[in-house]
Amino acid sequence: MSLASQTKAPHRIPSVALIGFLAVTFLITWGLIGFYVLAPETASARFGEISGSHPFFFLATWAPAISAFALVLYYSGTAGLRAFLTRLFLWRVSIGWVGFILIVIPLVFVAGSLIKNGPVLAPIPPEGASAMIAILFMMLFLGPIEEFGWRGVAQPILQRHMAPIWAGILIGMIWGFWHLPAFFLSGTVFAGWNFLPFFVGNIVLAVLVTPIFNAARGSLLWPMLFHWQLINPFWPDAQPWDTWILVAVAAVVVWWNRDTMFTRAGAVTEVLPPMATSVARPAE
Repeated sequence: MSLASQTKAPHRIPSVALIGFLAVTFLITWGLIGFYVLAPETASARFGEISGSHPFFFLATWAPAISAFALVLYYSGTAGLRAFLTRLFLWRVSIGWVGFILIVIPLVFVAGSLIKNGPVLAPIPPEGASAMIAILFMMLFLGPIEEFGWRGVAQPILQRHMAPIWAGILIGMIWGFWHLPAFFLSGTVFAGWNFLPFFVGNIVLAVLVTPIFNAARGSLLWPMLFHWQLINPFWPDAQPWDTWILVAVAAVVVWWNRDTMFTRAGAVTEVLPPMATSVARPAE
């Protein structure tokens, strides 16, 4: 019988579930995007031209979240899903990390843009600032939703078996590789980018968000806001300099947090909050 039918306190999510999470995530994204890459004329004729606003693009982007929700429902039922979603409301974190997300990350983009003689902020489109604000809020429902999967499921499970620094690097590599099909897809922003800096950038970003995630005790709120800053349309195009600046920033952050980044002690290792797994059976 599927565990999804249980109504008692949810069971702990086993480590082996990570395999299923990754399989479903890649199947959805690579399946949808791969269709447009391998058979663009057929795909466009049946479902319309792909773009950043196409429903399939949203679905492909939401794949980590879809996989995470399905996994939690399968192993822990609706009680588990409710417990999982409470991680959105874990807001307590040091003011230093809040400043890092709200101030340091934007400054990286500004500095990267200025290095290549670019603007301080992205140019306002002809439609005006209101269009930028609309895009900003639309972005809230794109990249940040991925965090239900990467930080919601993958990070805590990996931290059961390795130090946070290595979990962050591994997730960053998977995260970057997951984006690969989009670089062969015309009609999206990825088509004009170089994959190598992007791949390195994903690793660096996954490492940077790791101490924030653990300091906030598994919060999904702060990783989502961090991710939102990365795709904020007001920040200028700073590639590839933003990546290299972030490498330097990550080196400082890792050194500053070396006492927690290189040990599993204190790392978040549960997909569901501890109070939700108090009656859980052993699931390793």
